[in-house]
Amino acid sequence: MERAHAVEDISFELARGEILCVVGESGSGKSVTANAIMGLLPKSIHVASGEIRLGGANILGLPPGQLRDLRGRVVSMIFQDPLSALNPLMTVGAQIEEAMAAHGVGTRASRRERALALLAEVGLPDPWLMIHQYPFRLSGGQRQRVMIAMALALEPSILIADEPTTALDVTTQAQILKLIRDIQRRKGMSVMFITHDFGVVAEIADSVVVMEKGRVVEQGSPAKVLKTPTHPYTRRLIAAVPRLRSEDRANAARDSAAPLLKVENLVKTYRSGSALLRSLRVVPAVQGISFQLAPGRTLGVVGESGSGKSSLGRLLIRLMDADGGRILFEGTDIAPLGERSFRSLRPKVQMIFQDPFASLNPRMTIGTIMTVGPIAHGMAPSQARDEAHALLAMVGLDAGAYGRYPHEFSGGQRQRVGIARALMFKPKLLVADEPVSALDVSIQAQILELLDRIQRETGVAMVFITHDLRVASQICDEIAVMHKGRIVEQGPPSQIFFNPRADYTRELVAAIPGEQAEARPAVAVQS
Repeated sequence: MERAHAVEDISFELARGEILCVVGESGSGKSVTANAIMGLLPKSIHVASGEIRLGGANILGLPPGQLRDLRGRVVSMIFQDPLSALNPLMTVGAQIEEAMAAHGVGTRASRRERALALLAEVGLPDPWLMIHQYPFRLSGGQRQRVMIAMALALEPSILIADEPTTALDVTTQAQILKLIRDIQRRKGMSVMFITHDFGVVAEIADSVVVMEKGRVVEQGSPAKVLKTPTHPYTRRLIAAVPRLRSEDRANAARDSAAPLLKVENLVKTYRSGSALLRSLRVVPAVQGISFQLAPGRTLGVVGESGSGKSSLGRLLIRLMDADGGRILFEGTDIAPLGERSFRSLRPKVQMIFQDPFASLNPRMTIGTIMTVGPIAHGMAPSQARDEAHALLAMVGLDAGAYGRYPHEFSGGQRQRVGIARALMFKPKLLVADEPVSALDVSIQAQILELLDRIQRETGVAMVFITHDLRVASQICDEIAVMHKGRIVEQGPPSQIFFNPRADYTRELVAAIPGEQAEARPAVAVQS
């Protein structure tokens, strides 16, 4: 049933110098609330009643000119996806300077000096080089730092951060959280931090607001909300948060089974630019990777962005060619096979992509998306249709999903479609590339439970690529930790997370948000 209001009867206070975390699932109204404060609501949405008081004055209904004067100078915002929020045609320096120029602050020289200082303040290396870079040349963590620098350019009193760490790896996430907390304390800013990760709440919050379906259902101190929640919705969210498991996953499949997949000394190097023009860039993405995987078991591949995880996944399903090494699938080396030779094996090796919306054709119905591949490989249309209906039911979608389009589904539902599509061929190997990284904790828990059930029922082997170590401990039988293209440590989750041998693994575990919160003194709420 659709609700009449995006948000309804929302009331909360953000005190001076406080970090307020707003928590809830997708669709709970968190971002709508933030955009209403910034005066950035789309034309299709308007505020029917209520007030937003800033320094005692109601800012709702202010003329556009006065709102523009407030934005950036008094209230500033860090958006969830920095790549889409940054202008791809402008250098990062020009974008930071533009915020100051729009408010008539300083001269061109002083704005450039201020931009360099901001880039250094947010921890970006070589600011004098970084200032000339375009957004696409930066990593996700670096782009997020640029967004923070832009938001801080005019030293606002209030900073709104909308899911700024959702898709970042644990170490980058820890750096960004520390950066926001340090800047907030140093400048005495008030911060409204929107998130669906209770680990982040435990890490930085002074007070918490929990939202469900457009309403505030609970608010209070982090200790009260996290340890003694009163609302059933809050309790469900906290129960769904993945935690590091000290016991390894119970799995009927045995390591002693003959390996389905055996990887030996796999190598992939990216080259761009020109040696002649002295712009040649060589990036060793995968360096001598070796492992094996038995049927019915899951190998987790963890590491920071740029560690080579996704490159390894693309090599395994032959979306790109390896420079060296062997990929033995059921005893056959598939690494040197051309596309024509590999085509007959492709149904046996399937992938679940990170972004189900980008990987689903928006012009096709779910039924067509699921059946077009099997029909192309010789399956009768009637059989493909029956298989699709059965798999949609298996992943928890109703029969009506078959005739609908991807945009009609939520993120979690689209990911279920992606899983069902991958299972249409009855594969023996699934490569899951960050399949739950952008999902709410409750949806994430459902997808992990679904993958676990499917594996137990079908015996499919999985390579599960993730940057979330808590997720990896829930679903993986073995963990391989990647760093700069190499596996630095491999073993069962209990050993990797509770007795790591490599320094890099210890750094990853220490960076998990919320895991270390108990050891830190509480931060007093400022009024």
